[in-house]
Amino acid sequence: MIPDYHIHTPFCKHAEGEPGEFLEAARQKNLSEICFTDHVPNPDNYDPRNRMNINEFELYKEKVFSLSSSVMATASAAGSFTSNGPSILFGVEADYYNGCERFLRKWLPHHKFDLVIGSIHYINNWGFDNPDERVVWDNVDVADTWRKYFELIGRLADTHLFDVVGHFDLPKKFGHTPGEHAVKEMIGSVLEKIARAQMAIEINTSGLRKPVREIYPSLMLLGMARDHGIPICFGSDAHKPDEVGYEFASALKLAQSAGYSEAVRFSARHKKSYPLPAA
Repeated sequence: MIPDYHIHTPFCKHAEGEPGEFLEAARQKNLSEICFTDHVPNPDNYDPRNRMNINEFELYKEKVFSLSSSVMATASAAGSFTSNGPSILFGVEADYYNGCERFLRKWLPHHKFDLVIGSIHYINNWGFDNPDERVVWDNVDVADTWRKYFELIGRLADTHLFDVVGHFDLPKKFGHTPGEHAVKEMIGSVLEKIARAQMAIEINTSGLRKPVREIYPSLMLLGMARDHGIPICFGSDAHKPDEVGYEFASALKLAQSAGYSEAVRFSARHKKSYPLPAA
């Protein structure tokens, strides 16, 4: 019954399946909630290959709200919500990059989002998690790249524009890491900023589908987040219906191994704790 708070649709230009198909997959897995979180459109032409056009946003919004209304109407007619779940939340995944605040600070409050995920996909002009740009890893200092990434995460948190940090240690996607000791030395001040911003960190299972074959974040980082009092939520980062709720049993075990006994749900960008089920 863990909610899946990271789901994409074809509006991001690299996913497949209609919203209703994602809902049905979640229903089959007995998930309590799902949140659609397609990539925020940006009028400054940032990364247009991986997000909807600004003029498509209203259609994305309409599809999500229409599906949610349909679920609620069916539940009302049946006289029971639980038999017709999961409930549907409306969210976005918003990239942090230099200058994004000019648009996001005014735009985000104008929409009734339940959740805003903040993510980093670029270091300067390099899409470091893009398979087409993977070769760049062969010519960079891995430790310095991770350091730059975490500096951006810190700046993301400092904006107070986001609710959740997405796929926290994403640079490990292709297996390039500077080692736990080096990462541990980089991360302390970043976790302090995330805690100060009252953000959550998602346990994102998509890493199990990537070359690294590991959930984001690692057990070490998740344990450090727990020590800083940072709450968690769960996301599959699904780009296909059959990826909804992907390996959530493994995510639950990871959370509990890191010392978590609770996670958070979101509604209208407010979070509320709930107890984790037994692994």
